[in-house]
Formats: sequence, C-alpha cells, structure tokens
Amino acid sequence: MTKKTHRLTAAALLALMFAMIIVLEQIIKPTDAAAMLLTVLKKSSVYALVAVSMNLLNGFTGLFSLGQAGFMLLGAYTYAIFTIPLADREFVYQYYDCVVHFSFPEALGSIMGGFGALLGVALAVILAGLVAAAAAWLIGLPVLRLKSDYLAIATLGFAEIIRAVFQWGKLGPVTNAANPLKNYVRLNFFRLSIGDTTINLSAFASVMMATLCIGAIVLLVNSSYGRAFKAIREDEIAAEAMGLNLYRLKQLAFCISSFFAGIGGAMLAMFANTVQANNFKAAMTYEILLIVVLGGIGSISGSCISALLFIFSSEWWLRGLDSGRFLGIAAPSVFRNGFRLVVFSLIIMAVVLFFRRGIMGDKELPYAAGRLWGRLRAFLAKADRKAGEPNG
Repeated sequence: MTKKTHRLTAAALLALMFAMIIVLEQIIKPTDAAAMLLTVLKKSSVYALVAVSMNLLNGFTGLFSLGQAGFMLLGAYTYAIFTIPLADREFVYQYYDCVVHFSFPEALGSIMGGFGALLGVALAVILAGLVAAAAAWLIGLPVLRLKSDYLAIATLGFAEIIRAVFQWGKLGPVTNAANPLKNYVRLNFFRLSIGDTTINLSAFASVMMATLCIGAIVLLVNSSYGRAFKAIREDEIAAEAMGLNLYRLKQLAFCISSFFAGIGGAMLAMFANTVQANNFKAAMTYEILLIVVLGGIGSISGSCISALLFIFSSEWWLRGLDSGRFLGIAAPSVFRNGFRLVVFSLIIMAVVLFFRRGIMGDKELPYAAGRLWGRLRAFLAKADRKAGEPNG
C-alpha cells in the first residue's frame, strides 16, 4: 500500500468514526445504560492526547519527565478562569474578590453570536496550552540539564509545587485557592440547534479536538524536528556531533509536549463539572505513563489504543466487580468494592508479560495493518496453491 493509499484510508476511517459518534449521540439517551459509552469516549480522548504528548517527550526524544499532571492543572485552570461568565464569578469566588473580569466566550459571543462564543472557547483552549508551554519553558531552564531519573524527579517535584501553589490562599483571587472552579463552559456547550431539533456534539467535539492535536503531533514527529528528536533519543553525543543544539531541541520538545498537555487539561476541565488542584496528583501522571508503556514507547497509535482500553476497562467494563455483579454473575461475597483494581492489575501484568514492548512496540497502526494484510495475502495464496494441486 502506498502512502497516498494510507492517507485516503485513514481519512475515510476518521470520517466514518466521526459520523458514528454523531449518530450515537443522537440515539443514546442520558438514561440509557449505553450512555456510559459516550462518557468513556470523552475521557479516553483526553487521556489519549495527554499520553501522546508524554510519548513525544519520553518515547521520541528520550527525556523521562513526570510533570504531565502539573501542566494539565495549568491548562485546566487557565481554561476555567477565562470561560466563567461574569454573572457567576461572584458565586464561584464567594470567599475572594475575583481579579479576572473577562470571559472569552461571553465577550466574543456578544459581538459575533454563537460563532463568537465558539471562537472564545477555542481561544481559551489555546491559551491553556500556551500557559502550560510558558511554564515548561521556565521549568526547563534548570531541569533540562539533568538526565534520566534526575529529570523525572525534578519534573515530578515541580508538578507537586504547582499543585500546592494553586491552593495557596494568597492566589485565591485568581485560582480560588483550595475551592473548586465551576460554572465554566463544559462539553454540553457543543450542540447545534436546527429549528426544534437539537444535535448534541459533546463527544464529537472532544474526539475532534484530540484528533486535531494528535494529528499535529504526528506531523511534527515526521518532520525534520521529529527526526532531530529521535536522533537525541538514540545517541546524544552523535546528535551533537552532527551539529544539533541539544539543549534548544530538548526545550522545544518539552514545551510542545507541555502545550498539548495543557490542552488536555482544558479538555479534562470541559469533561468534569469542576476544576480543583487536589485532583491533579502524581497518580494522574502515573496513569498516563502506564498508558504510554502499555501502548508502546515511541508509538502514537499504541498510546491511543492503550488509552481507549485503559479508560474503557477501568471506568466501564470492570465496574461490575465493585458492585457485586459481573457478566451476569451475582457474587457479592466475591465481587466487592476494590476487587476491580485487583483484576485490572492482573490484566496489566498479563499485557506486560506477553507484550514486552507494549501493544504496538515502536510501530504504528499502518505498519501493523500492512503486515496483517501481507500475511493474509500469503495465506490465501498458499490456500489457492493447495486447492490447485491434484489429489494424490
């Protein structure tokens, strides 16, 4: 299959996926049992984007960073602060005198209507990424001269510092301190009204944003900058001997990864009802790292597939193990609260044992599809030859 065929096939599959999501959103009602499917799709799209952003740094550049939760926190807070309507700020900041008196969707919506409100949401999301990238640039000045475990510990420490600072009472007029931010624009904002018909687009919007961002990362990885990142990963001494500015490229990769992590934080804020710094703990970074490892370090497709499987399993498929009923089997004495985590841990161990380099290794989905197609053609050709041989 040629590259052009790959691109056309990928575009057709994406169009089909988006069409199916839109149809499902209109068919499935909030009270249906299948409504959990849409919820999981929204959350898995967020985790897929953040996992790919971490893979850009850890898998393609070879920098072991554990600060993703901190950059997601920055993105989530930036988005929430600049999308809370002015009328609700007094209610949200009830213990502080809010110093931010501006809402992007509200300001642009008053000028350009619904399109302006949508543009305001887009600007808030981009600003969330830029704030995270700016913080990464400042953090990178001292820590990017470190290597391996030292870099991981330093970035993890900065993420915890960011979480503690955002709960500081002195910053209450901006961050609302330890109190949650709410009443900002969430995913239910994305809907289209045609006469008396309302088309829900919340899951579509979440998956579309993640797809666009992941597509941008794919283009970056396949560019000259992506090849430079891979050269640093393989051998820093050889890369420097070739004339590459290691520190500048590392900082560029760090800032780009943090930019998309900030956008992922904004998407997580849209998905959740509130934003609170205490939710962005180190455990969130470990979950994302687990997704990257399970999918395959250096594989964007692997991170996406692993994120889907991780969220579907932890949030939906195995939930019955905590409620006493699973796969139609009622066993409250066995299936009790916390048993889901035990089974989930066993599944992870099995994946690690049988897929030492992750589900995809360092390969992408088109490569795996091409190999599968080649094996299928070889099998069919062998079957034809056997069918043509005379019976002896």
